[in-house]
Amino acid sequence: MVTILAGIIMLGILVFVHELGHFTVAKLAGVKVLKFSLGFGPRLVSRQWGETEYMICAIPLGGYVQMLGEGGEEDQPLSDEERSRSFAEKSVWRRLAIIGAGPFMNLALPFVILPLAFMVGINLPAFLDQPACVGYVLPQSPAAAAGLRSGDCIVAVGEQPINSWTDADKALLAQAGQAAVFAVQRDGTSQSIAVAAGDSSAEGLQALGLAPAQAAVVGALSPGMPAQQAGLQVGDRILSIDGENIASWYDLKSIIQQAEGDNQYFLVERNGQQLEIAIVPIRRDGESEFLIGIAPQVETIFKRFALKEALGQGVARSRELIELTLLFIQKLVLGKVSSRNIGGPITVVQVAGQAAQTDLASILSVLAFLSIQLGILNLFPIPILDGGHLLFGVFELIFRRPLSLRVREIAQQIGLLFIVLLMALAFYNDILRIFNGGQ
Repeated sequence: MVTILAGIIMLGILVFVHELGHFTVAKLAGVKVLKFSLGFGPRLVSRQWGETEYMICAIPLGGYVQMLGEGGEEDQPLSDEERSRSFAEKSVWRRLAIIGAGPFMNLALPFVILPLAFMVGINLPAFLDQPACVGYVLPQSPAAAAGLRSGDCIVAVGEQPINSWTDADKALLAQAGQAAVFAVQRDGTSQSIAVAAGDSSAEGLQALGLAPAQAAVVGALSPGMPAQQAGLQVGDRILSIDGENIASWYDLKSIIQQAEGDNQYFLVERNGQQLEIAIVPIRRDGESEFLIGIAPQVETIFKRFALKEALGQGVARSRELIELTLLFIQKLVLGKVSSRNIGGPITVVQVAGQAAQTDLASILSVLAFLSIQLGILNLFPIPILDGGHLLFGVFELIFRRPLSLRVREIAQQIGLLFIVLLMALAFYNDILRIFNGGQ
């Protein structure tokens, strides 16, 4: 119950930020705002302040700002003063600004709160401050092509000494666009290796195909996936699979793929005892690899940043989240990612609620992530969403006339049908996750 309540509150914050964007720009544009609502359906709380009625409604899955001239009161005669404050009477540019302000606020929020998270303090992977020793080299990567191997320790990039992964990432950023020359220690000897990094060097060692050492310890389990159903637990150390020894996390993938979905026996160490667990990997729709649904246990350290560095880290993380979200959408549209990955309000409330019971930095990080999802979703050019209304406005700008009322009504109905189907799929996925996870 606490998780659900906390999740609803966090979702309410995101909706409030979104609607505040519409509300603020509408006021600045001289539009009369009739209602500002968090939620839909029956009113729970309502109060009139000035010319606007502020409400909290029973269904906490969104909100709305109702403006004069936006709908519902067109058949009523308006005075000259009211007409001047009607949304419909404003210029196209002002209407576009009002519509776009909601998604813009959601996309802008992470750039404000993530720097705060880094200032308050955030758990970061411990390997970032450890020596830049390679635990795994991704096949067919620039690093593999250059001859770097697992066990190599990078001690310099060009003329710059390297003491940690963070040092190496910063040095590569300075050399973006050109080959990087690594000085490495290998089996007690020094070697110089040139990596044709190109533009990818700006993204650090991992973009070149290098990963840190990672023990084969389970850090998370996906609900409903084979590992969880078979009884694997967080903290289990995987020692072998079908008799093949596991030296690191990176050994797991190839061995799991070899079985091609057949039953495999995992020997794990749990609380000082060894257990054998049978797991059958699965291949989900739209995916080419067999999976069991586990993630590694990553050692973290707690760090606080000064204002200037926190701003840089927060902005970089915000941009990364936006890029990852757009990449996910692209792969989803192209069919490279299964539609089962689409989550609905239940998943959002669960994720937000779980984060709300941890620490401030985690709360802010999840808020930023969900805010980006909401902002980008609302920019989809689908009638009924903000993106659809923006599309109508662009049409009016180009052709010097608005779409006919009939066309807009049909488009809205199609858009509503699409959203209903999408929500039905999302709810189905949410319920399936709960059922499969035994929750």
